[in-house]
Amino acid sequence: MSANPASTAPEAEQPTGSGSGSRPRISRFPFWAQIVVGLALGVLLGWIARSQDVSWLVTTLDQIGSIFVQLLKLAVAPLVFFAILVSITNLRKVNNAARLATRTLLWFMITSLIAVAIGLAIGLITNPGSGTGLTPKDGELSETKGSWIDFLTGIIPTDVITPFTELNVLQIVFMAAVAGIAALKLGDKAQPILTLSQSILELLQKALWWVIRLAPLGTVGLIGYAIADYGWDLIGKYATFTADVYIGCLLVMFGVYPLLLATVAKVSPLQFFKGAWPAIQLAFVSRSSVGTMPVTQRVTERLGVPKEYASFAVPFGATTKMDGCAAIYPALAAIFIAQIFDVQLGIGDYLLIAFVSVIGSAATAGLTGATVMLTLTLSTLGLPLEGVGLLLAIDPILDMIRTATNVAGQALVPVIVSAREKILDHDAYNSASPSPIDSFGDDDRDEIRDAEPKTAVPATA
Repeated sequence: MSANPASTAPEAEQPTGSGSGSRPRISRFPFWAQIVVGLALGVLLGWIARSQDVSWLVTTLDQIGSIFVQLLKLAVAPLVFFAILVSITNLRKVNNAARLATRTLLWFMITSLIAVAIGLAIGLITNPGSGTGLTPKDGELSETKGSWIDFLTGIIPTDVITPFTELNVLQIVFMAAVAGIAALKLGDKAQPILTLSQSILELLQKALWWVIRLAPLGTVGLIGYAIADYGWDLIGKYATFTADVYIGCLLVMFGVYPLLLATVAKVSPLQFFKGAWPAIQLAFVSRSSVGTMPVTQRVTERLGVPKEYASFAVPFGATTKMDGCAAIYPALAAIFIAQIFDVQLGIGDYLLIAFVSVIGSAATAGLTGATVMLTLTLSTLGLPLEGVGLLLAIDPILDMIRTATNVAGQALVPVIVSAREKILDHDAYNSASPSPIDSFGDDDRDEIRDAEPKTAVPATA
């Protein structure tokens, strides 16, 4: 149903993809263009605020960006819980569900291992901590710490309320997984709960869509405040490290992923990026895999991945699949911090970094920033946690490309698994277009829902 009742009838008369209807201005000014304008305006206002010392503008930019991020975080806890619960129960509609889940996890680990290897290679070649002028005194002890004991014991909550109030996503995922498996075991007795959960999930996604529409405005605040508060001089000290993170993420996104699509999935890499682009660009701005999850799931479905499987793989990936935040970044950050603190790393240390990146990525949990994952890596290597403070200043700049890489990987793996299991709709994949985010509204969801009875998931080979 259209959000504008007065325009329902005229919209119904318009052909699919028509530029006319109730939202002509949005069609003429697509979402990606709004994001670009937001980026440019944010840089300009941030430069003015810093160069002219306009304190009220700095405060305004900070508040705009903070409100946008807070709105995203507001939906995180319930969205993760109900998305994981519903996604697990949806697996009963898919043939060979256990096989699909296992293959999904396996490809998550494979791509993470490749990503961390690229991060380590770039760090060893460029020595990002050399010549920065930074010293251990420039760091400060991180308030957020992570260790293997904290990670393992922190999975199980002490009560059912605290994980939601303190936004402990890992514990929320654990409770949702237990509830989903229990619902599967109960069968028809759990149907009322599943129906309610599905309705709540759709309600949350609807509310999150409204927040997503504010992304161009949030971009102005986030980018503007980053420029106004940090300044180009500070960023210059981290030039090599920043370039390393961006180069590493771009190599994974536009090097490794296309190679896997062409050789493993045997589909067009260009077509993948055309279809997935709305999610990737939103991830770059929002810096939240969970906040981007509804868009990621929509583009994954439009790329031909069966809806039942996508509804499991994407939420699962949004909380555990972090090639940017949990693979490339901690590998480079560990090398950077070790060089600042004059600590020599050996082969064993590099293997530990790879192990932590592949196994511990769930600690990142799809939120903005990768502090928990970084502290987990540093504590495993025995490096000073004060090193985290060295990187907090430029974290927002790095988090944009990290999250974009995360989300690209979260859409990639379901496509690969579907192609390998011969359940990918190649016609849908080849026809996916880089249509603006606006097309993922009510009408698009209704079309997908109406098409569901006609789409069957074939048995795997």
